[in-house]
Amino acid sequence: MKQLLLILVLLSTSLGATWAQTATLRGQVRAGGQPVPFATVALKGTTLGTTASETGTYTLKQVPAGTYQLVASAVGYKPAERTITVPPGAALEHNLLLAGVANELQDVVISGTLGEVVKSESPVPVEIFTPKFFQKNPSPSLFENLTLVNGVRPQLNCSVCATGDIHIHGLEGAYTMVLIDGMPIVSALSTVYGLSGIPNSMVERIEVVKGPASTLYGSEALGGLINVITKDPQKASRLSVDGFATSHGETNLDLGTTLRAGKATSLLTGNVFHFDQRRDVNRDGFTDIPTQKRASVFNKWSFARPENQVASLAGRYYYEDRFGGQLPWRNEFRGTDSIYGESIYTNRYELLGQYQLPVRGQKMMLSGSYNRHRQNSVYGTTLYKATQHVAFGQLTWTRALSIRHNLLLGAAYRYTWYDDNTPATEQATNNLVRNQPDVVQLPGVFAQDEWRLTEHATLLAGLRLDYNSRHGAILSPRVNYKWGTDDGSRVLRLGVGNGFRVVNLFTEDHAALTGARTVVVEEQLRPERSWNTTLNYTHQLRTATGSLTFDGSLFWTYFTNKITPDYDTDPNQIVYRNLRGFAVSRGASLNADLALGTQVKIMAGITALDVYRREQRTPDGPTEYIKQLHTPALSGTYAASYTAERWGLTIDYTGQVNGPMQLPVQPNDYRPSRSPWYSLQNLQATKRLGKGLEVYGGVKNLLNFLPRHVLLRSFDPFDKYVEQDNPNGYTFDTEYNYAPVQGRRVFLGMRYAL
Repeated sequence: MKQLLLILVLLSTSLGATWAQTATLRGQVRAGGQPVPFATVALKGTTLGTTASETGTYTLKQVPAGTYQLVASAVGYKPAERTITVPPGAALEHNLLLAGVANELQDVVISGTLGEVVKSESPVPVEIFTPKFFQKNPSPSLFENLTLVNGVRPQLNCSVCATGDIHIHGLEGAYTMVLIDGMPIVSALSTVYGLSGIPNSMVERIEVVKGPASTLYGSEALGGLINVITKDPQKASRLSVDGFATSHGETNLDLGTTLRAGKATSLLTGNVFHFDQRRDVNRDGFTDIPTQKRASVFNKWSFARPENQVASLAGRYYYEDRFGGQLPWRNEFRGTDSIYGESIYTNRYELLGQYQLPVRGQKMMLSGSYNRHRQNSVYGTTLYKATQHVAFGQLTWTRALSIRHNLLLGAAYRYTWYDDNTPATEQATNNLVRNQPDVVQLPGVFAQDEWRLTEHATLLAGLRLDYNSRHGAILSPRVNYKWGTDDGSRVLRLGVGNGFRVVNLFTEDHAALTGARTVVVEEQLRPERSWNTTLNYTHQLRTATGSLTFDGSLFWTYFTNKITPDYDTDPNQIVYRNLRGFAVSRGASLNADLALGTQVKIMAGITALDVYRREQRTPDGPTEYIKQLHTPALSGTYAASYTAERWGLTIDYTGQVNGPMQLPVQPNDYRPSRSPWYSLQNLQATKRLGKGLEVYGGVKNLLNFLPRHVLLRSFDPFDKYVEQDNPNGYTFDTEYNYAPVQGRRVFLGMRYAL
C-alpha cells in the first residue's frame, strides 16, 4: 500500500512540474481596426490550435516551451504569421493583424460547402459572376445573362412561347438547381418561366457549381446548381438606376434604393420589362419571339445584431403576361381553335429569411423560405392552370472540432404542394374522378467533415439521407479532395458524388403542352440516380503587368433510371419512360482569363461534350446509341474588354459559338436533323460621364444570325388539314429550335449609382 501511495505522489509531482513548464497564449485577431470573429489560430507544424471567439479573442493552453510560427487565418483575409518564443510557464499575449485579399481567386464563396470559404481554398470548384461581368452585354434577366458563362447553356424549348431552362455540362435544365440565397426558391413549376423573372437589380453575385450537389442540396442538383446571392442592404448603393431600350422595342428598367431605420437596413428594388411588338422576320405567320410584359419587386431587410450575427428577411413579387402565336391573335381567341396562340399569365410571390441563433461560441443558422407560383396558360386549345406551394426550412450547425477538422451538420425539410387541371392531379375512385393535388414531403439530414490533411491538402466527405414521401429513403454521398499552393495560384480538385432526382413531367417539359404532340407515360416513373466524377485544375500566372488564369475540368456522369422524352418513335407523341439502359454525360472544359493592368481583360472558354444514352426502346429490341437533343459537341464563350481611363471609355466584345446539335425531326422531314455552326456576337461601348453615372450602347447579334425552319406546318397549327396534300404526314411542331429568332438590334442605356 505504501508503495502505491509513493507512486501516486511521484506521478502527481511530475505532472505538476510538467504543467508548470507549459505556457498559455492569449490575444486577439483583428483587421482594419475591427475584430475578426471565428478566425483560426494555430502553431504551425503542431496539433495545437483553436478557433477565435465572436470578438476575435483566442486562448491556447499547455504550450510547451520553444520557438513557433503563430498563424491566423480567416475567410476573406490573407493569413498572418509571426515567429514567437515561448518560455516555460509563461503567460503571453500576441495579437495578430489580417489584411483583406485583392485576388479574385480569394473571393469568398458559400455554395460548394454551405459555409463561407475562400474560393481557392474550397474543395468544390465554384465560379463567381457579378453584375459587373453581365453588364458587358446588358440583358434584362438571369436567363439571358448566363449565355456568357462557358459550360452553362440557356436553352429555348419552344419556338412559340420561348420556355427555357439552363443546361450545365449538357444536362437538361431539370438537373440544374436554381437557388436564391441558398434556398430552393426557383424549382419545378417556377423554372418554366421564372428564370426570366430574376432581374439584375437584386443580384450581388451568382455562384455556379458544375457537378452534383445532392449531398447538400438534395433533389434537382444532379447536374449542378446556380445560387443567386442577393444584395446586402448594408452594402448596397443608396440609389441605383439602370435602364436600356433596343431598336426592336424592348425596354428594361431596374431601380434600387436603401433605407436605414434604427438597427435595420432595407433594400428595395424593382424591375419592369416591356416588349409588345409582334415581329415576324421569317414570315411564317407567327411571332418570332413572344411579347412579354413583366414586373417584379424585391424588398430585403437586414438587422444589426451583436457579434455580427446574421438576421435578414426578404420578399419578392413577380408578374408576367407572355404571348406567342399567330399575328392576328387576340385575347378573345384564348383557348379556341380559330387562331393559334400561347398565352401565359404568371403570378408569384416569395418569402425568405436567415437567422443565426444566439448561442454563444456556436455557429447555428436557421434558414427558411416559402413561395407560391400560379400559372394560368393556354397552348392553342389546351388549357393549363397550375398552382404550386413550396415551403423549406433548414438548420445548420458548424463547429471546428480541431485545427484540422471542421464539421457541418444539418437538417432540412421541404414541402411541395402542386395542383393543375390535367390528369396528373386526378384520382379515380369507384368510377368517380376527383381532384387530388400532388403533395411531396422531403425531410433530410446531412453531415460534412472538412479535414485538413496537410497545409496544402483538404479532404471533404459528406453524406445526406432524404426520405421522400413517395419513394422512401434516398442516400447521397460525396467525397472531394483539394490540393493547393500557399498563395492559391495552383489548385487541383477531385470530386466523386452520387445524386438523385424525382420528376414532375408537366413542370419540367412544357413540350408536353405546346404543339400538337400528345404525352404518353408508359410506366410508373422511378427516381433517377447518377454517379459523377470531376477533375478540376486551376493555375494562375502573375507578371509585373497582369495575370493569366487557366481553369480546366474533366467530368463524367453516369445515369440509371434516367427519364427521357422520346420524340422519334411516334411523331405525334412524346413518350416518357425510365431508360432501359444507361445514359452518360462526359466532356472537358477550359477557361482562360487574361488581365493586363486595368486596360485589357479577356475571358474565353470552350466546352466539349459527349452526351448520349444506350437504350432498348422495346424489351426485345436491340440496344441503340442515341445522342441527346439540343446539345452541341463543341461550344464556347468569350468576353474581351478594353478600358481607356483617360477618356472614361470601355469597349466590350462578347459572344458565344455553338457547334452542330441533334434536333427533333419527323419522318421524312425536309429539315436538317442537325443545326449548323453559328455565333451570336455583341459589341458595346460604355462612357463614364461623372461619379456613378455612365451611358452605354451597342449592337446585339452583330452577324444577324437567325435559325431556319423553327416551326413545321405553321399554316395549320391545329392540324385540321393534315390529311390534305400532306404525303409525309407532317404535323404542327414547335420543338425544332436551337437559337433565338431575334436578329441584329441596337441598344442604348444609362446607369447611375449613388
